[in-house]
Amino acid sequence: RAMCSGRLQTALLVVSYFVYLLVGAAVFQALERTAEKQDKMAAAQMKEAFLQNFTRLTVVEMEEFMKNLIEAIQNGVYPVGNESQFEESNWDFSNSFFFAGTVVSTIGYGTLHPKTAGGQIFCVFFALFGIPLNIVFLHRVGKMLSLLCKKLGKFLYEKGMRKKKIKFLTLLFFLATGILVFLCLPSVFFQITEGWSYSEGIYFAFITLSTIGFGDYVVGKQSDRKYFSYYRVLVAIWILFGLAWIALLFNL
Repeated sequence: RAMCSGRLQTALLVVSYFVYLLVGAAVFQALERTAEKQDKMAAAQMKEAFLQNFTRLTVVEMEEFMKNLIEAIQNGVYPVGNESQFEESNWDFSNSFFFAGTVVSTIGYGTLHPKTAGGQIFCVFFALFGIPLNIVFLHRVGKMLSLLCKKLGKFLYEKGMRKKKIKFLTLLFFLATGILVFLCLPSVFFQITEGWSYSEGIYFAFITLSTIGFGDYVVGKQSDRKYFSYYRVLVAIWILFGLAWIALLFNL
Protein backbone atom coordinates (compact mmCIF):
# COMPACT_ATOMS: atom_id res chain seq x y z
CA ARG A 1 0.00 0.00 0.00
CA ALA A 2 2.85 2.39 0.88
CA MET A 3 4.51 1.58 -2.47
CA CYS A 4 1.28 2.30 -4.38
CA SER A 5 0.85 5.57 -2.48
CA GLY A 6 4.43 6.57 -3.33
CA ARG A 7 3.90 5.79 -7.01
CA LEU A 8 0.66 7.78 -7.04
CA GLN A 9 2.41 10.77 -5.43
CA THR A 10 5.22 10.53 -8.00
CA ALA A 11 2.73 10.33 -10.88
CA LEU A 12 0.79 13.34 -9.55
CA LEU A 13 4.03 15.31 -9.11
CA VAL A 14 5.20 14.55 -12.67
CA VAL A 15 1.79 15.45 -14.14
CA SER A 16 1.57 18.64 -12.05
CA TYR A 17 5.09 19.64 -13.05
CA PHE A 18 4.51 19.28 -16.77
CA VAL A 19 1.07 20.91 -16.57
CA TYR A 20 2.73 23.84 -14.78
CA LEU A 21 5.27 24.16 -17.62
CA LEU A 22 2.57 23.84 -20.29
CA VAL A 23 0.39 26.51 -18.66
CA GLY A 24 3.41 28.77 -18.23
CA ALA A 25 4.37 28.30 -21.90
CA ALA A 26 0.82 29.16 -23.02
CA VAL A 27 0.74 32.32 -20.89
CA PHE A 28 4.18 33.50 -22.06
CA GLN A 29 3.13 32.90 -25.65
CA ALA A 30 -0.09 34.88 -25.20
CA LEU A 31 1.65 37.79 -23.45
CA GLU A 32 4.73 38.14 -25.64
CA ARG A 33 3.78 37.19 -29.19
CA THR A 34 1.99 40.45 -30.11
CA ALA A 35 4.84 42.63 -28.79
CA GLU A 36 7.33 40.49 -30.70
CA LYS A 37 5.41 41.04 -33.96
CA GLN A 38 5.63 44.79 -33.43
CA ASP A 39 9.38 44.55 -32.79
CA LYS A 40 9.85 42.51 -35.97
CA MET A 41 7.85 44.97 -38.04
CA ALA A 42 9.95 47.85 -36.67
CA ALA A 43 13.16 45.90 -37.45
CA ALA A 44 11.97 45.18 -40.99
CA GLN A 45 11.17 48.86 -41.57
CA MET A 46 14.56 49.86 -40.14
CA LYS A 47 16.30 47.40 -42.48
CA GLU A 48 14.33 48.65 -45.49
CA ALA A 49 15.14 52.29 -44.71
CA PHE A 50 18.82 51.43 -44.34
CA LEU A 51 18.98 49.57 -47.68
CA GLN A 52 17.36 52.52 -49.47
CA ASN A 53 19.54 55.24 -47.91
CA PHE A 54 22.80 53.61 -46.75
CA THR A 55 24.92 55.55 -49.27
CA ARG A 56 23.64 58.87 -47.90
CA LEU A 57 23.77 58.11 -44.16
CA THR A 58 25.82 60.39 -41.91
CA VAL A 59 28.08 59.01 -39.17
CA VAL A 60 25.47 59.89 -36.52
CA GLU A 61 22.69 58.14 -38.48
CA MET A 62 24.89 55.09 -39.00
CA GLU A 63 25.64 54.87 -35.28
CA GLU A 64 21.91 55.20 -34.53
CA PHE A 65 21.21 52.35 -36.95
CA MET A 66 23.86 50.16 -35.28
CA LYS A 67 22.40 50.95 -31.85
CA ASN A 68 18.88 49.98 -33.02
CA LEU A 69 20.23 46.83 -34.68
CA ILE A 70 22.00 45.69 -31.49
CA GLU A 71 18.84 46.40 -29.47
CA ALA A 72 16.75 44.35 -31.92
CA ILE A 73 19.16 41.39 -31.68
CA GLN A 74 19.14 41.59 -27.87
CA ASN A 75 15.34 41.38 -28.05
CA GLY A 76 15.59 38.20 -30.10
CA VAL A 77 14.82 39.84 -33.48
CA TYR A 78 17.32 39.04 -36.25
CA PRO A 79 16.60 41.22 -39.30
CA VAL A 80 18.18 38.89 -41.86
CA GLY A 81 16.72 36.98 -44.81
CA ASN A 82 13.34 37.47 -46.42
CA GLU A 83 9.98 38.46 -44.92
CA SER A 84 8.93 34.85 -44.22
CA GLN A 85 11.61 34.66 -41.54
CA PHE A 86 10.02 37.64 -39.80
CA GLU A 87 6.77 35.67 -39.60
CA GLU A 88 8.43 32.90 -37.57
CA SER A 89 7.95 33.57 -33.87
CA ASN A 90 10.40 33.20 -31.01
CA TRP A 91 7.30 32.75 -28.85
CA ASP A 92 5.64 29.82 -30.59
CA PHE A 93 4.63 27.02 -28.22
CA SER A 94 7.86 25.05 -28.61
CA ASN A 95 10.05 28.05 -27.80
CA SER A 96 7.74 29.16 -24.97
CA PHE A 97 7.91 25.70 -23.37
CA PHE A 98 11.69 25.73 -23.71
CA PHE A 99 11.82 29.17 -22.07
CA ALA A 100 9.56 28.01 -19.21
CA GLY A 101 11.90 25.05 -18.63
CA THR A 102 15.00 27.25 -18.53
CA VAL A 103 13.28 29.56 -16.01
CA VAL A 104 12.35 26.88 -13.45
CA SER A 105 15.72 25.12 -13.91
CA THR A 106 17.50 28.49 -13.34
CA ILE A 107 19.63 28.06 -16.50
CA GLY A 108 18.51 31.41 -17.93
CA TYR A 109 20.38 31.65 -21.24
CA GLY A 110 19.30 35.28 -21.66
CA THR A 111 18.73 35.02 -25.42
CA LEU A 112 14.95 34.90 -24.95
CA HIS A 113 13.24 36.93 -22.25
CA PRO A 114 9.87 38.64 -21.67
CA LYS A 115 9.75 42.28 -22.73
CA THR A 116 6.18 43.26 -21.86
CA ALA A 117 5.29 44.39 -18.33
CA GLY A 118 2.74 41.57 -18.06
CA GLY A 119 5.26 38.96 -19.20
CA GLN A 120 7.90 40.18 -16.77
CA ILE A 121 5.52 40.21 -13.77
CA PHE A 122 4.20 36.77 -14.70
CA CYS A 123 7.80 35.51 -15.03
CA VAL A 124 8.53 36.62 -11.44
CA PHE A 125 5.60 34.64 -10.00
CA PHE A 126 6.13 31.72 -12.40
CA ALA A 127 9.74 31.38 -11.21
CA LEU A 128 8.79 31.99 -7.57
CA PHE A 129 6.62 28.86 -7.50
CA GLY A 130 8.27 26.98 -10.37
CA ILE A 131 11.80 26.81 -8.98
CA PRO A 132 10.75 25.05 -5.72
CA LEU A 133 8.50 22.74 -7.77
CA ASN A 134 11.47 21.95 -10.01
CA ILE A 135 13.64 21.13 -6.97
CA VAL A 136 10.96 18.77 -5.61
CA PHE A 137 10.56 17.16 -9.05
CA LEU A 138 14.30 16.60 -9.47
CA HIS A 139 14.55 15.24 -5.94
CA ARG A 140 11.75 12.74 -6.60
CA VAL A 141 13.20 11.61 -9.94
CA GLY A 142 16.63 11.33 -8.32
CA LYS A 143 15.07 9.24 -5.54
CA MET A 144 13.49 6.91 -8.11
CA LEU A 145 16.83 6.50 -9.85
CA SER A 146 18.53 5.86 -6.51
CA LEU A 147 16.20 2.85 -6.07
CA LEU A 148 17.85 1.41 -9.18
CA CYS A 149 21.19 2.00 -7.45
CA LYS A 150 19.98 0.04 -4.41
CA LYS A 151 18.77 -2.83 -6.59
CA LEU A 152 22.12 -2.93 -8.38
CA GLY A 153 23.96 -2.78 -5.06
CA LYS A 154 21.81 -5.59 -3.62
CA PHE A 155 22.51 -7.74 -6.68
CA LEU A 156 26.27 -7.19 -6.35
CA TYR A 157 26.15 -7.80 -2.58
CA GLU A 158 24.42 -11.15 -3.14
CA LYS A 159 27.27 -12.03 -5.49
CA GLY A 160 29.65 -11.63 -2.53
CA MET A 161 31.11 -8.21 -3.34
CA ARG A 162 32.22 -5.88 -0.52
CA LYS A 163 30.15 -2.76 0.29
CA LYS A 164 32.91 -0.25 -0.47
CA LYS A 165 33.50 -1.80 -3.86
CA ILE A 166 29.74 -1.85 -4.51
CA LYS A 167 29.46 1.89 -3.75
CA PHE A 168 32.33 2.66 -6.08
CA LEU A 169 31.00 0.49 -8.94
CA THR A 170 27.46 1.88 -8.55
CA LEU A 171 28.72 5.45 -8.76
CA LEU A 172 30.96 4.56 -11.71
CA PHE A 173 28.08 2.83 -13.53
CA PHE A 174 25.65 5.76 -13.20
CA LEU A 175 28.39 8.27 -13.96
CA ALA A 176 29.39 6.46 -17.17
CA THR A 177 25.77 5.79 -18.21
CA GLY A 178 24.78 9.41 -17.58
CA ILE A 179 27.77 10.80 -19.50
CA LEU A 180 26.83 8.58 -22.45
CA VAL A 181 23.06 9.31 -22.37
CA PHE A 182 23.08 12.99 -21.38
CA LEU A 183 26.38 14.28 -22.80
CA CYS A 184 27.88 12.11 -25.54
CA LEU A 185 24.77 11.02 -27.51
CA PRO A 186 22.97 14.41 -27.34
CA SER A 187 26.16 16.06 -28.63
CA VAL A 188 25.95 13.93 -31.79
CA PHE A 189 22.31 15.01 -32.12
CA PHE A 190 23.26 18.70 -31.73
CA GLN A 191 26.12 18.25 -34.21
CA ILE A 192 23.65 17.02 -36.84
CA THR A 193 20.77 19.40 -36.05
CA GLU A 194 22.69 22.61 -35.29
CA GLY A 195 25.76 22.13 -37.47
CA TRP A 196 28.08 22.49 -34.47
CA SER A 197 31.29 20.55 -34.04
CA TYR A 198 31.17 17.62 -31.60
CA SER A 199 33.24 19.55 -29.06
CA GLU A 200 30.77 22.46 -29.27
CA GLY A 201 27.94 19.99 -28.63
CA ILE A 202 29.72 18.62 -25.55
CA TYR A 203 30.40 22.18 -24.36
CA PHE A 204 26.74 23.20 -24.80
CA ALA A 205 25.47 20.06 -23.04
CA PHE A 206 27.76 20.58 -20.04
CA ILE A 207 27.13 24.34 -19.73
CA THR A 208 23.38 23.65 -19.89
CA LEU A 209 23.17 20.73 -17.44
CA SER A 210 25.47 22.47 -14.98
CA THR A 211 22.96 25.39 -15.14
CA ILE A 212 25.78 27.83 -15.95
CA GLY A 213 23.91 28.83 -19.11
CA PHE A 214 26.21 31.40 -20.74
CA GLY A 215 23.87 31.78 -23.72
CA ASP A 216 26.67 31.75 -26.30
CA TYR A 217 25.25 28.48 -27.70
CA VAL A 218 21.47 28.02 -27.72
CA VAL A 219 19.45 25.47 -29.69
CA GLY A 220 17.04 26.43 -32.45
CA LYS A 221 18.34 29.97 -32.99
CA GLN A 222 20.04 29.76 -36.40
CA SER A 223 17.90 31.48 -39.04
CA ASP A 224 19.52 29.56 -41.92
CA ARG A 225 18.57 26.11 -40.56
CA LYS A 226 15.23 24.30 -40.57
CA TYR A 227 14.26 22.65 -37.28
CA PHE A 228 11.58 20.00 -36.86
CA SER A 229 8.45 20.81 -34.85
CA TYR A 230 8.80 20.69 -31.05
CA TYR A 231 12.57 20.38 -31.33
CA ARG A 232 13.06 22.72 -28.38
CA VAL A 233 10.39 20.87 -26.35
CA LEU A 234 12.47 17.71 -26.78
CA VAL A 235 15.60 19.58 -25.70
CA ALA A 236 13.75 20.98 -22.65
CA ILE A 237 12.78 17.44 -21.59
CA TRP A 238 16.42 16.32 -22.06
CA ILE A 239 17.48 19.20 -19.79
CA LEU A 240 14.99 18.24 -17.06
CA PHE A 241 16.05 14.59 -16.94
CA GLY A 242 19.71 15.54 -17.30
CA LEU A 243 19.36 17.72 -14.20
CA ALA A 244 17.72 14.76 -12.42
CA TRP A 245 20.76 12.63 -13.33
CA ILE A 246 23.08 15.25 -11.82
CA ALA A 247 20.88 15.33 -8.69
CA LEU A 248 21.31 11.53 -8.48
CA LEU A 249 25.10 11.89 -8.66
CA PHE A 250 25.01 14.38 -5.76
CA ASN A 251 22.90 11.91 -3.78
CA LEU A 252 25.36 9.12 -4.51
